Parts: sequence; C-alpha cells; structure tokens
Amino acid sequence: MVHRVHRQNVMALKIVKRSDGTRTILKISGRIRSGDLEELRGQIGGYAAGIVLDLEEVTLVDVEVVRFLGMCEAKGVELVHCPPYIREWVFREQASDEEN
Repeated sequence: MVHRVHRQNVMALKIVKRSDGTRTILKISGRIRSGDLEELRGQIGGYAAGIVLDLEEVTLVDVEVVRFLGMCEAKGVELVHCPPYIREWVFREQASDEEN
C-alpha cells in the first residue's frame, strides 16, 4: 500500500506499507514535516510493537518530527536505516527531555 502526501505538485512524502508476517514496515521517502505526523500516526494505527519505520530514504525532517520519532522509539517502534543526522538529533532531543 502506497500513500503519498503532495504539496504544491511536489511529492514531499511517500509511505510504502508492507508486512513480513511478524512486523509492519513503513518505508518512508522524502521530506517529513510536522504536518505529515497525522498521516504517520494513522499508518502506525496506535500500535508500537511490531512496527518498523524504515527511514533510509528520508531527506529532511523538522523538530516536531524528531520528537515524534523519539516518542515512537520509546514506545517500542523500531527505527531502521536512520540517517546519522536524524539519529543524533533524536538522541539530543531525548537527552534534553530527560534534563527537564
């Protein structure tokens, strides 16, 4: 199943959902902005266990997305092929939340 979010005739986000029998994998491509989070929440469907977010083709995120990814991971969602800059940003946001 493929879901696309378009902005001004430019595809900003593509989500391909598949299952390997035990896990649901959401392969995400393009830019993820805070306005896309509702779509991602809908795709995850309130479940964390057995959900994998494949971020290999993600090119750009904003701070709200980084916080969302950190919350997902804390709830048991697996983040795979996460670009190093996103991984570092998630780590910094989580550390900042722990300090406060």
